[in-house]
Amino acid sequence: MTRRLLVVAGEASGDRAAAAVVSALRHACPVRAFGIGGAALQAAGVSLLSDLRDTTAMGIGAVAMRAVGIASSARRVLAATRSETIEAALLVNYSEFNARLAPVLHRRGIHVLWYGAPQIWAWRSGRADRLRPHVDRMAVMLPFEERLWRARGVDATYVGHPAREITALGRTEARHALGLTKLATTVAILPGSRPHEVRALLGPMLDAVERVRRDRASIDARVLLAPSLDRDTRDHAAERAAEYGVPTFDVSPSQGAGAVLPAFDVALTASGTAALEAALARAVPVVAYRVGLLTEALARGLVRTSFLALPNVLLERRAFAELVQRDASPEILAREVARAIDTRNALLAACDDVEQALGDRRTPAQDVAKMLLPWLREPSPRP
Repeated sequence: MTRRLLVVAGEASGDRAAAAVVSALRHACPVRAFGIGGAALQAAGVSLLSDLRDTTAMGIGAVAMRAVGIASSARRVLAATRSETIEAALLVNYSEFNARLAPVLHRRGIHVLWYGAPQIWAWRSGRADRLRPHVDRMAVMLPFEERLWRARGVDATYVGHPAREITALGRTEARHALGLTKLATTVAILPGSRPHEVRALLGPMLDAVERVRRDRASIDARVLLAPSLDRDTRDHAAERAAEYGVPTFDVSPSQGAGAVLPAFDVALTASGTAALEAALARAVPVVAYRVGLLTEALARGLVRTSFLALPNVLLERRAFAELVQRDASPEILAREVARAIDTRNALLAACDDVEQALGDRRTPAQDVAKMLLPWLREPSPRP
């Protein structure tokens, strides 16, 4: 009998991670998956109730602007839970949305597996207590998260980070695919997977690279565009990049930027999964983070971590530059990119440390699929 799996992934990195799990599941049992996601989940055969581009947002102002799309997606998912007999739900990242969805699913007798834990180590640790009754199992992506969640009574297991599953091109092959100048020092520009990130960060990033170009010979750059971006944002990015003579490149929905990051010496990137992918690809990350003023004011009283860039969080030290809010200016970004180029050999050792910190867990999708299998083989949902 074909079992039914609800999948909710509202971000580009979550879309890729969820698609890998669904693909692994299909090798083990017949499953019909549907829910919220993007191009990667769709390519994996998941029926989309809503496209993640309708719901992706971060920061209070951005969420408000996309509230209609988010509400519509929620209604479609809830309607599906009433009309379908669903054995299990795979909730991937997308913390605010999924934290509201999990209790509803639990009340309806649907097993809930959360893949990619809310970052309680960074802010709002009280979320763990609210989620505990409604999440049957949690698959965490960072090694220290297992201990944190287990201490709160959640059945959490470290499965490894999806960035380790990327099938990356070799450096020469990746440089050829991107059309990069032979022997040039190369800089990747990754302004984010959300529209407001791109509009806030791309301009300063391009300006920074132009400043580095003026001071040095043979610098080549590419803007890597996430598949989660809507057409207006992609057009905006292409127009801005063209003003600086920097080509854009559409990254693979299934592999993300990590597939081509080995081509680069330095990656100027928004905070998030891309910074970790860059470190693992040995494209030394320079991380930028900008949010609206209201979000910044609230975050000052809530954020508990000393670092925002995932590589630095893993290493518990500021190994890589992270420039927040006003510090993410063209002048400072340019200075840090130049420093990363000049000290790249030393920073590569920190990249090695990041990989070591993640441990030897390299098959997270398969491990998450195994966690789901007992529920999908049951004759009915939990009473």
